[in-house]
Amino acid sequence: MTRSTTLIPVSPIRFIGELPSVYVIENRLQMFLRTLRALKQDNNLTAVKLNPHKIPNWRELIEKPDRLKIERRALRYLELLGNKSGMAHLNSDAKAKLAPLRGGLPVSRIETEHEADEIAAALHAEMPWMARATEEVWHGLRASAREGLPGLRFNPLVLVGPPGIGKSHWTRRLAHHLVVPTTTLEATGEPGSFALVGTQKGWGSASPGKLVQTVLSEQHAGPLVIIDEVEKAGEVTSTKGSRHTLTDALLPLLERMTAQAWECPYFQIRFDMSWANWVMTANSRNGLPSPLQSRCVVLDLPGLLPVDEAVLPPSKTEAAPLLGVTPYALDAMIDNRNASPLIRAITDDGPGPTKVRIEKSEIIRFKKDFVTLGDLKKLFSQHHTAVLKRLQQAGVPPVRDPKKLKVYLYRRSEALAVFS
Repeated sequence: MTRSTTLIPVSPIRFIGELPSVYVIENRLQMFLRTLRALKQDNNLTAVKLNPHKIPNWRELIEKPDRLKIERRALRYLELLGNKSGMAHLNSDAKAKLAPLRGGLPVSRIETEHEADEIAAALHAEMPWMARATEEVWHGLRASAREGLPGLRFNPLVLVGPPGIGKSHWTRRLAHHLVVPTTTLEATGEPGSFALVGTQKGWGSASPGKLVQTVLSEQHAGPLVIIDEVEKAGEVTSTKGSRHTLTDALLPLLERMTAQAWECPYFQIRFDMSWANWVMTANSRNGLPSPLQSRCVVLDLPGLLPVDEAVLPPSKTEAAPLLGVTPYALDAMIDNRNASPLIRAITDDGPGPTKVRIEKSEIIRFKKDFVTLGDLKKLFSQHHTAVLKRLQQAGVPPVRDPKKLKVYLYRRSEALAVFS
């Protein structure tokens, strides 16, 4: 899969080639001064025919004050040349690490709104229960195409939901469809601020952060940054008492205007990080700082409801046709805790949602005839997307429309034959 890209300047630094040494510049200036004074002493000489190394009394043509002035000007010239590049303060190793920035780096671009629709549709087909997150990204991608932006953008997201619903997996699948590199930060397992943005030289573990490392190693200016369990991020306190939190590091990067001129603590040069996109996950809103929430779209995602918690109409005779299954299949999906189907069917009429009691014999009969995608996932220890792909490749369709049933339900004999 490929995606259109645009080359953008990532940093204002300039690569002006290998700088000469002070000795080379001084020698060049001295030769020029000797030649100039020799020509003034003898009108018969010309600069073309003159060999500077054979000038009579050439040592006497430059005195000590001249040498001191040449030395000062050589140093000043090198200083101005280094300032012009923006890398005068960096050593050769650091400059070599920044070499990928020469000429700019690409960012992925969404050319048409139809392309944005295709990405959102593919992502939704894989993980329909993450529809709210997919929709938010979809709006951002359509806006990027509509406004003719050189790269793709969407609002920073915080996905709040219980563990196990696939927040991190959805983010990686998003990066796959966008064709952008990713970098993942475990907020609970490492000093968040330092791991993300890096540390200044002078610290014992000074290094660039994961964000800059990803841009340089992947040679892409628009990575997708994933921060897991952001609400549990701690803080680091230096020996002098200064606090460093992940939120403090994130805020300037989440604002597009400040991210355009964000300064890396390690390299101490400015980067345009406004094309990086952000997805953070959290198990709860508790612990999410208000400044962080104000700069992100915070989405509360429902958990994957076990079937015995499904909300159904009062009568299974009414509920079964609504979901497109037989009454005994419906009963099994309600009361069997080991089954994986997710059902949420609510009608507007009637006295209100209630649970339906069933007989154990109906559960046994249902389990003999049918199997769910969740059952297959557990049985063969594969991710649900891999199981679904194999079933689709084998031409085994669900028994009923999964959108109406809210679960992928298959005939047991057909499904098991695919994996035998």
